[in-house]
Amino acid sequence: MKIKKQKWRAIKIKGLRRRWLINTLSVVCSLGLVCVLAVTAAFSAYYYSSMESDMRYRARSTTEFFADYLNQSYKAYYQSCITYAQTFDDRNVIELQFISADGTMVASSYGKWVGRAPETPDIAEAIQSRGICSFVGKNPQTGERIMAVSSPMIYTNGEVIGVLRYVTSTVRMDAQIVAIAIISLGVLAVFIVLVLFSSNYYIRSILVPLGEIIDKAEKIANGSYGIQIQTEFDDEIGDLARMINEMSLKINENEKIQRDFISSLSHELRTPLTAITGWSETLLSSDMLDNDTRRGIRIIHREADRLTEMVVDLLDFTRIQDDRMTLNMEVVDIRGEFEDTVFMYGSRLAEEGISLKYVDNDQDIPEISCDPRRLRQVFLNILNNAVKHGGDGKQIDASITYQNDYVVVRIRDYGPGIPEDELPLVKKKFYKGSSKARGSGIGLAVSDEIVQMHGGELTLENALAGGTLVTVRLPASQ
Repeated sequence: MKIKKQKWRAIKIKGLRRRWLINTLSVVCSLGLVCVLAVTAAFSAYYYSSMESDMRYRARSTTEFFADYLNQSYKAYYQSCITYAQTFDDRNVIELQFISADGTMVASSYGKWVGRAPETPDIAEAIQSRGICSFVGKNPQTGERIMAVSSPMIYTNGEVIGVLRYVTSTVRMDAQIVAIAIISLGVLAVFIVLVLFSSNYYIRSILVPLGEIIDKAEKIANGSYGIQIQTEFDDEIGDLARMINEMSLKINENEKIQRDFISSLSHELRTPLTAITGWSETLLSSDMLDNDTRRGIRIIHREADRLTEMVVDLLDFTRIQDDRMTLNMEVVDIRGEFEDTVFMYGSRLAEEGISLKYVDNDQDIPEISCDPRRLRQVFLNILNNAVKHGGDGKQIDASITYQNDYVVVRIRDYGPGIPEDELPLVKKKFYKGSSKARGSGIGLAVSDEIVQMHGGELTLENALAGGTLVTVRLPASQ
């Protein structure tokens, strides 16, 4: 059980770390990707805008340069275009084209030209708007991404006789933009690694003391009152530890007051109960009592016995709480002890109309080392519970067997059973659940502690055909 709790706690802490990292990384990655996209978009816009501005400037300057040639004949004009294209200095970077108004290529800085010019919208728009137009996209002839700027060439009579067009590939610029994006992603990756490292260190600084607090709080919840949490932190975790320490001390003080009160009260009750039990037995031995008086004295004797058993349980409970419970171990015939308890209790139950059936067997059950008085107390507590909570069934079964080096005692009633949600709680001190039966609620807690001190196990479960089955497993060899 302890291992399972430790595994559960490790999973919870691991889940908290995972949640922290996921939330942090999701925010960092989202903001980082937005920054990478913004940087890439900014550089892309800057490069494209700069290139377009440069090409527009070239187109405007060249058009103004050729304005002097527009006064010449068409033949002289075309010849000047060819000459200028052939002597263009930046032909390795930018292509210069002269295109006629009907879409025919007149000249190109790339050398030979034949046929029609590329059908990109900037050409027609420049002719139609009589202004400089640009185009960014794929070249319809080659599929290559290009940027083109077209400037109309207007003759002296106002006629647009052609277009001066600059064209350049954007492949190199696109590669630079991609490189910037990759570098930005690399920077983001380094930043995320640093965030992971710092976050993990920060989370550990929270989870390690938190794990210690959970461990100590679990021990306090299991009854180790007064235990203190050591912490060096002067923050919220330190405040939490100090509050739990204060709570632990207060609970321990209250528990001590409660134990002292119960112990004192139990000792005070034993003297009058002994007198009541003794005098009721003396009166019952008299032959001078009428039936009604004898019946009343029997009730007094039975209730005094019940109170005595409750006082014994309370005293044992305080001993367990103070770690003063001890066992007087001896080698005992456990079958004989159990049978004596069953037969003694059975005669008492017969008066109440309840059948206590002992399921005998021929199995050889070895003697075990135990405290016989304490184990008889356990058997009687279980039988008492069977009568209180399952007496309506009018039958109780009891058996003792030897299985896998364990002596196994089973006691079953035929009552309504225990609600499933209460089964894990019935062995807790002062727990009575939904039962309306009288009792202190500590008999099973004391019995469970005694069985555990013997190295055994006490379990409760609902029987298949109804009722409650209590099983006590005691090791045969210790």
